[in-house]
Amino acid sequence: MTDQIGVALLAAGAGTRLKVKTAKPLIRLLGKRLVDFSIDAVESFFQQKSLKGKFGVVVGHQKEEVQGYLEERYAGKFSYPVQHQQLGTADALRSYFNDCPWAKDTEYTLILCADTPLLTPDVFEKLHTTLEEKKLDGVCATFSVNQPFGYGRIIKGSSGFRIVEEKDATDEQRKIKEVNSGLYLVKTDYVLRELETIDSNNKSGEFYLTDVFKEDGNVEAILFEDAQTFLGVNTLVQLEEARSVLNLRKIRSLQLNGVNFLDSKTCYVEESVEIEAGATIFPSVTLLGKVLIKEDALIEQSCVIKNAEIGNGTVIKAFSYLEDAVVQSNCAIGPFARLRKGTEVSDGVKIGNFVETKQAKLDKKVAISHLSYVGDAEVGENTNLGCGFITCNYDGEKKHLTKIGKDSFIGSDTQMIAPINIGDKVFVASGSTINQDIPSEGFAIARGKQTIKEGMAKRFLKGKFAIKK
Repeated sequence: MTDQIGVALLAAGAGTRLKVKTAKPLIRLLGKRLVDFSIDAVESFFQQKSLKGKFGVVVGHQKEEVQGYLEERYAGKFSYPVQHQQLGTADALRSYFNDCPWAKDTEYTLILCADTPLLTPDVFEKLHTTLEEKKLDGVCATFSVNQPFGYGRIIKGSSGFRIVEEKDATDEQRKIKEVNSGLYLVKTDYVLRELETIDSNNKSGEFYLTDVFKEDGNVEAILFEDAQTFLGVNTLVQLEEARSVLNLRKIRSLQLNGVNFLDSKTCYVEESVEIEAGATIFPSVTLLGKVLIKEDALIEQSCVIKNAEIGNGTVIKAFSYLEDAVVQSNCAIGPFARLRKGTEVSDGVKIGNFVETKQAKLDKKVAISHLSYVGDAEVGENTNLGCGFITCNYDGEKKHLTKIGKDSFIGSDTQMIAPINIGDKVFVASGSTINQDIPSEGFAIARGKQTIKEGMAKRFLKGKFAIKK
């Protein structure tokens, strides 16, 4: 027997009420998967209390997908017992003990579901402390609800308690408002003994894990005040509720660390987002994936930022979309700008409205004020790209690089046909199509000759624009 805690994480259910094809534990939630939240909460508890633990994730429905995801993310940390048939929670725990050779040697067994994303480390700590201090065989987390339909009811006894499921309860028992959360911490040797005697003699024909608790047993139901903590995600309505709670938790933690949200109710911020003190976030901002927003940055209304870094003092103006991009300090981006994968923006750059960049490296103080596309390009320090500038980077088969040096002025409505190399301090006249390299300090103009035919406009102007005699 070791002092380790074995974790039986029940993740075998089909989740049919969710009506989605994705395996229930793998449903996306605030940038992670549903199962990640239970795992992260337990691991945080272990870390805070300096405890050792091992996980056995009980899989069943779409087990290959669930195990594949967990192996990729957690790299060999877990065992994967299989519940071949959905015969109840006690059957799932039997699978855990049968398929995890180490499980029977742990001192305690923590049993929880993979669909409870709102659990926090302090819940596990209270269960563990109570179990140890009172030398109990098992504890169950409970809560009270005004409408307890569907939950197992807590029936208190002389020393312990038992749990009666909805289908098996009497009318009087159904009036009880204290209900089972499905979260248990038990002594391993105790639960192993009790599992041997559990049968399926109930209206569901299932093996109930709840039968390990007895009214005269050395067990205790621990009542928690916040019922929402134990929310199980069984429908998309409950998924939205969980998302709202987790999103607000994330934003509140950022606010307490000095981030100014002007309207937190309208923002969506995933778990992996980092924002430094002094940043300001306007309403309706969406922050996805690995985002870092540094101090004194300002993100205006309705921006979407995904896997991007925003430097100190930079302003991302309204309705801009940034993905897989890095923007350094004191830049101005947008409004209505799109920075795509591979964009690297140095200090002091200005990117205006309706500008799109992709795989573009922009050196300090580059200005692209409006209505331009810069793709597969390198632009030197202090260069100005005029309105309507385009890098023609794709020849129908391959992408090609445009290089523009520093201190250059590229006039409006200029196209550069890549691959092309433009030197430093170059001037390109507006309306040019450039398909040859330009040396430093060169001037280039490439326009068709303007021709004027006096009096000919009447041949082309018709209707309300017609020229009257």
